[in-house]
Amino acid sequence: MKAPLSLIAASILFSGAARAADTIKIGSLLPTTGGSAGMGHAVRDGQKLAVARINASGGVLGRKLELVELDDEAKPELGPHNMQALLAKGIVACACGVNTGVVASYQPLLQSARMPNLIPASAGTRLTKNFSAAAEGNYTFRVQASDTLQAQMMVDYAARKGYRKIAVLSDSTPYGTGGRDDMVKQLMTHDIRPVAASTFKLKETDMTAHLLKAREAGAQALLVYGIGPEQGHIAAANVKLNMHLPIIGSWPNATDSFIEAAGPAGEGAVSPQTFVDGAATAGGREFAAAYRRTYRRTHIINPTAAAGGHDAILLLAAAIRQANSTEGPRIKAALENLAAPVQGAIAVYTRPYSQEDHEAINLGSALMAMWKKGEIVRAPF
Repeated sequence: MKAPLSLIAASILFSGAARAADTIKIGSLLPTTGGSAGMGHAVRDGQKLAVARINASGGVLGRKLELVELDDEAKPELGPHNMQALLAKGIVACACGVNTGVVASYQPLLQSARMPNLIPASAGTRLTKNFSAAAEGNYTFRVQASDTLQAQMMVDYAARKGYRKIAVLSDSTPYGTGGRDDMVKQLMTHDIRPVAASTFKLKETDMTAHLLKAREAGAQALLVYGIGPEQGHIAAANVKLNMHLPIIGSWPNATDSFIEAAGPAGEGAVSPQTFVDGAATAGGREFAAAYRRTYRRTHIINPTAAAGGHDAILLLAAAIRQANSTEGPRIKAALENLAAPVQGAIAVYTRPYSQEDHEAINLGSALMAMWKKGEIVRAPF
C-alpha cells in the first residue's frame, strides 16, 4: 500500500530525530558542496522522498530505512577516504554517485566489501563495466542514462534535425572526455565527423574562443558534454556572439546551475533526460506531487537527478525485501533477478538488471527535453 503524501512529508520532517537502533542503513555519498552540489542536493531530495515513503508504509523486513549521508565534495582524491568512513557506519548498500571520477575512485572498496552500489546520477559508461569480469561478481548498478546512451540520443536528435556540420565541446573531466568520445563514435554511425572540437575546463566562464572556433568551421549546431555551469556559459556566449546555434547538451544542462549561467540564452537548449515535469506515468505523477508537497517548491529542481535518487532507493529496497537479507551478495543477486515490478518515478522497472547488464535505463525510459520559460519540458521533436 502506498503511503499518503502527508505521511511522507511528516516522515521527512522526522528523519532528523532519533531512530531505532536496528535501521537498515543505505549509504548516500554525494557532492553537497562544490560545483556539483546542485545535483547532489537534488539526488538527496529524491532519496529522502523514497525513504520516507517506504518507512511510512512499514519499512523493509520490519525495519525502517535510514539514509546515511556524507559529502564527497566532488573530489576523486577524497573518494576512498569518504567511502571508508561510510562503510564504517554500518551501511548495507549504497545509492552513491554524481561525478564519474569520484565513483571510480572508491569502486574497488565497494567490490572488496561486496557492497552493492546503485548509482543515481553518475553517467560514465565504464562504471558499470569496470568489474563485469570480477570473480565475486559486479557490485555496481545504475538507474541513470549512461554516457553512451546520452551520446546516442544527442547525436540521433541532431541527425534527425538535419545538422551535418557539428561542433563538439566537452569539459576536461572523466565525464566530459568519456561523453565526447561516445559522441564522436555515434556521429560516425551517421557518417558525420565534427567540423570542430574543443575542450573547456571546470570553472571556465569565457567561452568566446571555443565558440569562435565553431563559427569559423561553419558549425550548424553544438554538441556539448559537461557537468553544468560551463554549458550555461557556452549558451550565453552563443547569444553574445550573435551565433544562436542550437545547443544539444548532456543531461546536466537541465540543472539550475546551467540556467543561472545561461540566463535567457538557455531557452531552447536540448538534452537527454530520464524525468521531466508532467510525467505520463502514475509513478512519475506521484513523485512530482510528493516533491512539491514536501519541499514546497513550484518546480522540481534538477528533475532527472531527483528522480534517479528516488528510484535508486526504491530498487534497493525491493532487492532487500526479495533477498530477505541485508547481506551484500544476496542483495546483488536479487537486483539481478527482481521478480516483482517496481513502480518508480522514471519508469516501471520490470527485471531491470541481469548478471550481464547492470543498466536500468534504455531508450524506452529516456527522452529529449528542453528549457522553455524556466522549466524543463519534453522536446517537441
